[in-house]
Amino acid sequence: MESCWRFVRHFLLAIRYSNACRLVLMFEVRMMRLVRVACVALAVSGVAFGQAPVASVATGPAAEAQRSYAGLKDNILKSADRMPAESYSFKPTPEVRTFARVVNHVTEAQLRTCGAANHTAPSAQVKVPAETADKAAIVEALTASFDECDKAFAALTDTNLTEMFDLGQAKRSRVGLMWGTVSHDNEQYATLALYLRLKGLVPPSSEK
Repeated sequence: MESCWRFVRHFLLAIRYSNACRLVLMFEVRMMRLVRVACVALAVSGVAFGQAPVASVATGPAAEAQRSYAGLKDNILKSADRMPAESYSFKPTPEVRTFARVVNHVTEAQLRTCGAANHTAPSAQVKVPAETADKAAIVEALTASFDECDKAFAALTDTNLTEMFDLGQAKRSRVGLMWGTVSHDNEQYATLALYLRLKGLVPPSSEK
């Protein structure tokens, strides 16, 4: 009897083991299928990503100056447009410039530096309006000064950075003129942004 029960126990264990092996095998087969599907999906997505165009960004000293200028141009023009015409005479305290005067100052500085780089005679440049002129006239002159600078920055390359120009009684390199313009524009944009804030308006750069 005991040997019979031993046989039965061994038989049941064998069945359990066989079922367990079968389950494990089924699990392994299913996992292999999932792995194959995942590999195919990754391969397809890799091809798709590989075909996506990658935007190239210009590098080098000239490109860096051009990108900085482009960003400031956008912010300054938007600031000039955003301030209402009736607020162009606004100034935070009596001893500082009006908003219109700050805009005109940008115009004057850009005509000077970019005009020098382009060999544009002052007589051929736009006339800067009075700070009491209407908004349209002030913005028109500002836009013309950016047109002058667009030409100057477009001419800047990595090979002509050290080309020298006359600026008044001094001599400046081409890259010095261009970075000087960027530096000055950045300083004046900070002033314009402050004036906008004081009028409850959001500066363009704060929207990005």
